[in-house]
Amino acid sequence: MGVTTERGYKKYWNEERETMEPKEREKVILKKIQQQLHYVYDALPFYKKLYDKHNFHPNDVKTLQDFTEKVPIVTKKMLVEDQQENPLFGSYAGDFTQDEIARIQGSSGTSGTPTFYQVSKEDWKRAAEIHAMAQWAAGVRPDDIVQIGFPFSLFFGGWGVIQGAERLGATVFPLGPMESEKQLELMQKIKSTVFSATPSYCLHLANKAEDLKMNLSEGSVNRLIVGGEAGGSLASTKQVLNNEWGASVHDVASTSEMYPFQTNVECEAQAGVHVCTDEVYTEIVNKDDSNEGVEMGERGAIVYTHLWRKSQPMIRFWPGDESYMSEERCSCGRTYPKLPEGVLGRLDDMLVIRGANVYPSAIENIVRSFHWSGPEYQIIVEKRGALDEMKLVIEKQKLPKNELTVEQMRNEAEYLFKKQLGIRVPVEIKKQGELPETIFKAKRVVDKR
Repeated sequence: MGVTTERGYKKYWNEERETMEPKEREKVILKKIQQQLHYVYDALPFYKKLYDKHNFHPNDVKTLQDFTEKVPIVTKKMLVEDQQENPLFGSYAGDFTQDEIARIQGSSGTSGTPTFYQVSKEDWKRAAEIHAMAQWAAGVRPDDIVQIGFPFSLFFGGWGVIQGAERLGATVFPLGPMESEKQLELMQKIKSTVFSATPSYCLHLANKAEDLKMNLSEGSVNRLIVGGEAGGSLASTKQVLNNEWGASVHDVASTSEMYPFQTNVECEAQAGVHVCTDEVYTEIVNKDDSNEGVEMGERGAIVYTHLWRKSQPMIRFWPGDESYMSEERCSCGRTYPKLPEGVLGRLDDMLVIRGANVYPSAIENIVRSFHWSGPEYQIIVEKRGALDEMKLVIEKQKLPKNELTVEQMRNEAEYLFKKQLGIRVPVEIKKQGELPETIFKAKRVVDKR
């Protein structure tokens, strides 16, 4: 049963698996990789065509290093093109009869054409188990009421939270991103103990609660499980959420293509996002060479591989996200590696401003550090001559009259941006409510080029 906590429940969902020695786990991972490579090569035309094109055969992989160095990546563009050529689910769907399919879902389509996924009943059942293990690590227990603010649509997010919470025995309250006042009113009535949504929506609700004279920090919610966008692992954003809600914040960094297997989660120790590499094998590789791994602690591109999924498995999928990994042991006792700061952001979101590389996540970390900043801000990017220029528009909170003036806020912001980003960034301060409110995912970059 493992060590019990103060609430009387076991400490681990699957103690043997979660505390396995890394070297032993690597043997399990390699065996599953070899099995998956043979499966996709023999059964899925998409992969056979890709591997033959790169003169690769599954027998070439004898070690995990071989896997990184020899297996070509898969990108979202490749998946979309294959689904267009082989509608509806592509030539990587697998040979399943309709009575073997549990779900048809898809990507949100926010960056282009949605990608459709069909999930077999066996895969869906296994996904519930891994979601439960992840949520258990974050501290969710059967005596919790889990309120869900993710949408229930093509996007997998909300459905995955339901899966895990139901599997571990918690009470589920699935509302979706409904009208904010109602969301808060029902939260108060039901006395939800866990709330799950994007970091932006949690910030938005905190702002609404303040307008309604509700003190969320004294409410029933003691745990936030956030995902769907970068930010859940940013120190400043987490601090704001923790202060406003009086709740611990647990990031579940992932991407639609790897669902329904949500395997990244921040445990109760709050020391980084655990990566369940024996479910979805995760690599950090050179941003410019997907077949070159990087050292632990070095920033690079994330690459994911389904080790168990048979319906539309992703083998070395490149989501375009950046992070770094650590093998430092966690005080919780789990031996999985961690992403110390979660997903840092998308590689293609990086802005080059007067020769400096600027990531939106770095800007958010600074914005959230101001005690006077409101929930909304925008990064305005424009072309001036041959150069890209950027300015920040930040909402201010409704502060007492003896607080900072608008000019003082602007000076503080411009000073800190110059100090931390190395470039001068003009800042405009707006009253709260003048920028569009975030209801699901925030759109922070306004590109006017």
